[in-house]
Amino acid sequence: MASAVFQIMSDLHLETHPSYDHFRLEQTAPYIALLGDIGHVGDERLFAFLEKQLERYWVVYFLLGNHEPYHLSLALAKAKVNTFAEKMKRLNAKSTVGKRCSARLVDFRDTLRWTVDDHNLAHESDLRWLNEKVAELEREEPARKIVIFTHHSPCGDPRANNPKHQGSEVSSGFMTDLRDERCWKSSAVRMWAFGHTHYNCDFMEEVTGKKVLANQKGYLMIPEKTFNMKATFRLGE
Repeated sequence: MASAVFQIMSDLHLETHPSYDHFRLEQTAPYIALLGDIGHVGDERLFAFLEKQLERYWVVYFLLGNHEPYHLSLALAKAKVNTFAEKMKRLNAKSTVGKRCSARLVDFRDTLRWTVDDHNLAHESDLRWLNEKVAELEREEPARKIVIFTHHSPCGDPRANNPKHQGSEVSSGFMTDLRDERCWKSSAVRMWAFGHTHYNCDFMEEVTGKKVLANQKGYLMIPEKTFNMKATFRLGE
């Protein structure tokens, strides 16, 4: 298969000390994946920022994180993003809008009409969908190589998680261990990238041979020192 080169990053947090207007991405690949917590959907400056990236990149993959819906209902946040995506399609821009896959405990207060039960049901539905899609691709397109992008951390591997949170009672707010799931165990899945944890990693998972990575900027005043805006990641040969 032909190779695809991505810039992958998350947790830009452009809503903190608002920096939508002056934060600049340096393009080093034709595709970019923005894996959530980029900014607030309720702020039109987020969409202006995304539109700028659509003018530069061949494809922009954008996931809703847990911060995007703050002070809105999740349904309204999704509707606003879908409206923006449709507008971009009409303007002949390319956009891929992903599903929201995670939330921290505080998010049940800041996202309107969204409870722990709602969150757990959404997780079960999304996980079932993901397992089914991976199985379908394995069956119908066995040569296909799969990349999975989520906001939430998908595994309990110590290399993927900040050791200071080991054994935390709220670790499920940062990570859901999917290592027993079809979507994780599939040999077709060659890369899994995520955000949310403000802890960066880049390693090869030995059992499945997939690359596991997180490239998160963090808050303006508490940046992740290992964030690399220029980093590129290649899938395929």
